[in-house]
Amino acid sequence: MSLKSKAVTRVLALAILVVVGANFLVAAVETIKIGAVLPLADITGAQGSKAMKLAVAEINAAGGILGRQLELFIVDDESKPEKGAAAIDLLATVNNVDIFIGGMSSGVHLGELPALKKYEKVTVWIGAASSLVEQAVVGLDWYFHIHPWDYLQGASYVEGWNALQEEYPLIKIEKAFWAYEEGAFGTGSYNGSLVAFSNWENVGESFKSALLGGGDYRSVLRHAQEFDPDLFIWVGYGADALPIMEQAAEIGFTPPLFVGSPPGWPADFGGSPLANGVMAYGMWAPSIKNVSPVSQHFWDAYIAMYNEEPATYFAPLGYTNVYVVAEAITRAGTLEKEALITALEATSYASPVGETLTFTPSNLIEHQGFRKQKILQWQDGVQQVVWPFEYATALPMYPFSGR
Repeated sequence: MSLKSKAVTRVLALAILVVVGANFLVAAVETIKIGAVLPLADITGAQGSKAMKLAVAEINAAGGILGRQLELFIVDDESKPEKGAAAIDLLATVNNVDIFIGGMSSGVHLGELPALKKYEKVTVWIGAASSLVEQAVVGLDWYFHIHPWDYLQGASYVEGWNALQEEYPLIKIEKAFWAYEEGAFGTGSYNGSLVAFSNWENVGESFKSALLGGGDYRSVLRHAQEFDPDLFIWVGYGADALPIMEQAAEIGFTPPLFVGSPPGWPADFGGSPLANGVMAYGMWAPSIKNVSPVSQHFWDAYIAMYNEEPATYFAPLGYTNVYVVAEAITRAGTLEKEALITALEATSYASPVGETLTFTPSNLIEHQGFRKQKILQWQDGVQQVVWPFEYATALPMYPFSGR
């Protein structure tokens, strides 16, 4: 071989080494990509997404996972099933995410499931309480569900109301009126409640949520007033909260127990005088920070980053969502699907909602997370926990006065 040929060979060899080294470097610093779908116009999605970003920032500041940084992609589902499905496609094909997280509405999620089943990526979902969703994900070993299903929530409400009546004999519930949004979320919750509270005299009526273009509840409220219930409960979204209270005040409707069950309350709801004494279902309240160090850390970190207070339980759920995935990747030591599923099954995460999250079988699926909600009450502008008693931050106010 001539001297020139040897030189060319060395240059080519060096070039190959440079290319290989560059490719190795790119692979070494490639991010771990997580794709989230949330309704960003609703407080659940707005604050849930912020909490996810907070968790990612904390994890990356601590060195990331497996020597790599987390990269979070968030797409707005606009509370529409077709937008949610398109978001899944975008995240899978354009952003090439490794894992799906997020979620809120059951109706939207039913529209997303065909796309999720197409890609079969590991999915850890914090929303969608309808048992219709549970039926649709039977047998999907890659699907993990954090939020309690509607029937699990119903069982916890039965336990809670029974405990409150036993502890506080003045509270009596024999008749209940259910006002529920007409979609999968509200309808599923109502149907589940009829089974759970079969010993009560129950009447229900649907309404169109303000989130989806409705907002007039007067007819439903008048029918509820005529029924004269011991407990009135509405099941809808945060956008319904203040209008329902205002329209109830217009007609002087003040049942002994006035309960709201949206996945997230408006941030300014507690500031309204109409909020005082309103009871609520939720997985978390800001007052839990007083009894949970993990919740206190989340509260302080969220405010430090965003200069606002988290007001919906989807904020600590979003934070939990990212950390559960991150810890599972760390345990698995890889993004390989089967190893990641096994690692998620070993989850034991002390969540800022107050409980430790694990995954165990529900009625139909293998990987169900939380199983209970809490009973809360707005008192002097603060959302307090009144049940379970081990998390209670205040005694219940009774009866509701409407002011």
